This record gives sequence, C-alpha cells and structure tokens, in this order.
Amino acid sequence: MNTATAFADFRSYPLISALTAVQALADRVQVQWADGRSSPFHHQWLRDNCPCSHCVYSVTREQVLEIVDVAEDLAPASSRIDAQGCLSIDWQDGHLSRFDPGWLRAHAYDDESRAERRARRPQSQLWDSRLQLPVFEYQALMEDPQALLQWLLAVRDIGLTQVRGVPTEPGSLAQVAKRISFIRESNFGVLFNVQSKADADSNAYTAFNLPLHTDLPTRELQPGLQFLHCLVNDAEGGESIFVDGFAIADALRREDPEAFRALCEIPVEFRNKDRHSDYRCLAPVIALNAVGEVAEIRMANFLRGPFEASVDDMPRLYRAYRRFIAMTREPRFRLTRRLNPGELWCFDNRRTLHARNAFDPASGARHFQGCYIDRDELLSRILVLQR
Repeated sequence: MNTATAFADFRSYPLISALTAVQALADRVQVQWADGRSSPFHHQWLRDNCPCSHCVYSVTREQVLEIVDVAEDLAPASSRIDAQGCLSIDWQDGHLSRFDPGWLRAHAYDDESRAERRARRPQSQLWDSRLQLPVFEYQALMEDPQALLQWLLAVRDIGLTQVRGVPTEPGSLAQVAKRISFIRESNFGVLFNVQSKADADSNAYTAFNLPLHTDLPTRELQPGLQFLHCLVNDAEGGESIFVDGFAIADALRREDPEAFRALCEIPVEFRNKDRHSDYRCLAPVIALNAVGEVAEIRMANFLRGPFEASVDDMPRLYRAYRRFIAMTREPRFRLTRRLNPGELWCFDNRRTLHARNAFDPASGARHFQGCYIDRDELLSRILVLQR
C-alpha cells in the first residue's frame, strides 16, 4: 500500500513494514510490526489523527475535528488489522478510524521510530575556506525539476550556491527566484539595485567595503534566502566574501562555550533608519531551535544600536561579540570570489554572512541586482518537488 487517499495528507508513505498484531491496553493500542518493532498509540492520539472524511476535509486535507469535542476517556470497542493491512479502530461512540500502515509507521512515536526520524532530518553541512562551491546552470534550473531540486537541497544544506549562465538583462533575476516561490518585498523594493550612488540609503549602495553581515537583521524575521545577480562588473575590487555562520557558531561553542552562551542569551538591538523608515529588532546574535541546534545568525555591525545589558552582562556581551567578529575574520572560515556577469549568488541569509571588498567606481561600472525569498518557501518547494 502506498497511496495518498488512505490518510489526511498529500504525500505518499511507502509500506516499510506490515502490521502483524494489535494489543488493547488500558490507555493505548500496542501494535507489532513484521520487522519486530513495537509501537504504542494512545487512544487520544489515534482519535485525534483519524483521517476519515468526517474528521478531515478531503479537498484541503485539513483537520475538521477538534480533540476537545471527543470524550477524554474515549476508548476503542475493538481494534484489529483489516483485510487491507490497515489498523481499524471501532470507538465506543460508534466512530470508525482506519489507519494506513505506511502513514502509521511514519508517525509512530516509540523511541526507536523517533530516533529514526531524527537521524533522517536534513543536516547542515558546515564549511570553511576549503568549500567546493556548488555551481548550477541557469538553463537546467529553468527546465529540469530534478536539477532544480538538487540546487535547492544545496541551498538548504550548505547555505551558499552559485548559478551561472543567467541572462544579464535587468530583471532576469526574478525568473530564477520565482522557480522557488514569490519574492519577498522590502523597503528596498522587490528587486533592488546594488550600485554606488550619492544619495545612498544603505552602505550597500556605496563603493566602500561592507563587513560580514546578514541582511535585514532589523526585521523580526530576517529574509531566508538572498540572491545577488551580476549584470556588469568592470570595476576593480568588490570581491564577495562569505563565511558559514553556523560553522563559526559551532567552533565558538566548542572553543569558548561561555561566549557562545552569551550570544544566545543576551539580546542585541539592530536598527535600520532612513528618511522614510525606522526598523528595529531586539534579538540574540545566535538563535537556537527547539532542540538546541543553531538555527539563525543575526549580525550587521553597521546596523547595530548601543548595547543595552545589565551591568554584570555588559563585559560578558562585549567579550563574546568581539570574539565572534574576530572569528569571521579568520582565514580558515573565509571564502572569497569575484562574481562575473551572468552569475548569481543564492545563499541562506540567516546562516551565511556575506561581505564585499571596496571597489573603485572610477575604474568601471558595477551593477548587481538582488532579492529575497523566505526560508519557508525554499523548504516547501523542496517537499513538493520530492513528493
């Protein structure tokens, strides 16, 4: 069995192992699998996840049932493996629930099943100056879903990629970005032009060097992906520099755990102000996810407000902040490349810090275009392509 119609989902779940036995216990049903695994399912969990058309709207595959509308002590009148190999539950109130074994195994929460799922979760591949840069061809990404998927997996897992062969007409970047999803607009526009100009509203629109940073740390949610597309690059200088913020955080955690804790615990305010806007966000430099893994780096010294911490924490914060920036300057972490016309960077802006060497605008024209897409859109696109 491997069909999407048997459960409340758009994905298909392969039959890893067949159900062989069911045991009714006081508050749960214990099932046995053909490979010897045993999985308990509490009564409330089973009733809550019933995929029938009364509990889930078949068009949207979204749940209609709210568990509070079911008796807290509801128990099965009977449970069995039916002729199709599904777990069937006849509830005491007359409701029938039927669970596809592929779906049930994929969502089992015994220790062994949960450990399997944790092991299969995507893992960030940390990198340093020795990174073999993942490079992809524009035409393949525009025409081949498998090539597109491989690119997006590299963006997800490595956080830095290059695409070559992109047309150099202004606006061409949008067609590449929309292969993932819609573009996130900011106060800099949908597509923004990175050029030196006299009335700059960001240091990015000057000719001097930009230190390593993430874009828009002043927002509650920093953009997930950033694209930079080279249209013209005749100026001397202006090389792109990247570091893997996750790799630096990992090294900091091992080499200086007290500094790592300070950057996770003490919030810093970032500010972005011009004549028409004033954005501010108070958040730590390093954010962890629900299981303690580094999930986000927030850093742009040129967009930082004065530190506001307790008297005891201020020296601790400065020591950690200085250490983090010093590590971004270490050659072991830095990857430096010059972007040529028809090439673009696509990188995880909440992970990969980027910088630019100063350039001489008198030596030639330099015109990049950029845009943002949220990380959620990348992850959604990957899942849809995979299914």
